Amino acid sequence: MNYLTGKSLPRRTFLRGAGATVALPFLDAMIPASVIAKPTEADPTRLVAVEIVHGAAGSNKYGREQHLWSPEKEGAGFDLSKGSLSPLEPVRDYVTIVSDCDNEPAEAETAREIGGDHFRSSSTFLTASHPRQTEGSDVLAGTSLDQLYARRFGQNTPIPSMQLCIETVDQAGGCAYGYACVYTDTISWASPTEPLPMTRDPRIVFDQLFGAGGTPEGRIARQKARQSVLDFIGEEVRDLQSALDPQDVRRMDRYLTDIREMERRIERIVERNTSGAMRELPDAPSGVPDSFDEHVKIMFDLQALAFQSDMTRVFSFKLGRDASSRVYPDSGESNAFHPASHHGNDEERVEILSRINRYHVSLIPYFMEKLRSLEEEDRTLLDKTMILYGSPMGDPNIHNHKRVPFFVAGGANGALENNLHLRAQPGTPLANVMLTLLHKLGMDDLESFGNSTGTFSLSQAV
Repeated sequence: MNYLTGKSLPRRTFLRGAGATVALPFLDAMIPASVIAKPTEADPTRLVAVEIVHGAAGSNKYGREQHLWSPEKEGAGFDLSKGSLSPLEPVRDYVTIVSDCDNEPAEAETAREIGGDHFRSSSTFLTASHPRQTEGSDVLAGTSLDQLYARRFGQNTPIPSMQLCIETVDQAGGCAYGYACVYTDTISWASPTEPLPMTRDPRIVFDQLFGAGGTPEGRIARQKARQSVLDFIGEEVRDLQSALDPQDVRRMDRYLTDIREMERRIERIVERNTSGAMRELPDAPSGVPDSFDEHVKIMFDLQALAFQSDMTRVFSFKLGRDASSRVYPDSGESNAFHPASHHGNDEERVEILSRINRYHVSLIPYFMEKLRSLEEEDRTLLDKTMILYGSPMGDPNIHNHKRVPFFVAGGANGALENNLHLRAQPGTPLANVMLTLLHKLGMDDLESFGNSTGTFSLSQAV
């Protein structure tokens, strides 16, 4: 645990070279011998908010009866063997499912807004606020949950928050039904009038985290020369490792290996996409994989690297774009997402949507297991992280926002009991759950959030 003469290594330590700035992972050498602090003060919970569009198969009558989203039993003994949440079984000890909440701010409030659900829903997911219908620059929604948290607990990291997405985004101009595209393209709002852009390209995310190349010209030169960011800090790495104990050396080796492997993965994607071969996503940047599965997993791995290096503690992650007709081969279904969501209450088609839902959910345990493999002190990064997953829409067949799918995962620094299925009373705003989660995140001075009417207990009733 000693570093040099027994002094602790600062947590905010960087290895710098001409073309890179690499933050260190947590090391035993960073623990001051006499410091004991509360997690919410010294080590705030990492937050990841994940949105998937088009609601869930379990939100219509047949889906509810067949428990295609919500388990039949409440409390701790719920069955996950069938339905869209079955991939969560291996990590159920880190999961709290909240069923039957409504997302009323996404509903139409005037006749002119009817039909525009796809084009306003995403703006309500983390804001719980009804957006102003406009195609101009006078957009208005609410400050999103992730940004409230970043404002309070993200300011002492190099990047207060990061916003990622998988689908293409176009924040210029209007989309449909009188709504600016920005309402569809982001879930993060720094203020009611400040939507934040989302990054789709893994290569850009990597460069933001590790300062690769320093300038756009430097990044291009490094990529052409096929240089790793680690090539610029080799001497600093050797000097540091000579002063660390063996356990910290092993942690450093794994971290640097993960960085280099990430570079190789991105390099392979770019090579494939610039080879002249036909692409499934011809308009996507060269750093974006054609495979949805590959794209989501590399974005999750980048988030894990960011948490290891403590470059940021807050992510919002938008997995889809409303009205997307993307097909997910890894789901086992050939039906496009948006058409599949309009199932017409046909039972076979509802089951198809459920299998697509299941595939999307299956990507969360991938991320959770990655975080569980990364240790800091006597806990894992999964123990220190809160992951929100849900949709602002309920039954997509009729574009309603009742009984929206939602669960929270991760240890959240001990703030959640987990391994629970909780069912809300009819009409309960999802904002009530969001307000409670903000309290669990250390913001218990907040009295309201969006359209909340109170808090929601995330504990099993005695």
